[in-house]
Formats: sequence, structure tokens, C-alpha cells
Amino acid sequence: MFGDVLVDANYTFADEFNRPVQDWLASAVWADVWTREEVLDRRTRSLLTIAMLVALNRPEELEMHVRASLTNGCTVEDIREVLLHTGPYCGAPAALSSFRVAERILAEEGLLPPRISPKGVDHV
Repeated sequence: MFGDVLVDANYTFADEFNRPVQDWLASAVWADVWTREEVLDRRTRSLLTIAMLVALNRPEELEMHVRASLTNGCTVEDIREVLLHTGPYCGAPAALSSFRVAERILAEEGLLPPRISPKGVDHV
């Protein structure tokens, strides 16, 4: 889902303290959960993960999963709709924050034009 670069980077910077969590992520999450495609495909899992990360207010993880969702077949429209859907259930601040994160990532990926905000304005 994230590719060898991220997995390798996680292990490159792993140490005695955090190696157990990296091992757990690699085996339980990436190898076991994300490879189960009998019912939920990766696109659906990505959209669910994005919604859960918005609900949990985890912007760094959201950033990573927005990028990964593109690899998993999600479109800009898919991402926009799942973020919009979080508004009524997670609240406007969470939805607005998630739109800012996703918009930045999608612009970096060349899928949206870069946003030019008026001076002093830092919101959607």
C-alpha cells in the first residue's frame, strides 16, 4: 500500500525502543489486514481509513493515507466525498482541517492546483 520506500524508511529509523511497533505494523496491519480483499478492496479500505483518521484527529496519518489512497485507486472525487461525509459525523472543524490536509497533498501530487490563500488567511 505504501510501497517499499516507506517500509524501508520505518525500519531504517527503527531502534530498540520502537522496533516492536514497526514489526507489529508490518505483520498485523500491512500483511494481515490490508491484504484481505475477499470483501473489502484496497480502495474501500483507504476511504474507511481516511474517515477514521478524520474522526480521530490524526493529521499526520491522514496525510500519509491520502497519498496511499491514490495508489489504491481512489480519485480526488472519492477523497472529497469521504471528507465531506465526515462533516456531519465528526464536526465542521475536523472536516475543514482534513480538507486542508488533503488539498495540500493532492496539490503536491499534481492533482489539484496549488492553493494561494489571501495574506493572513490559513483556512478553506
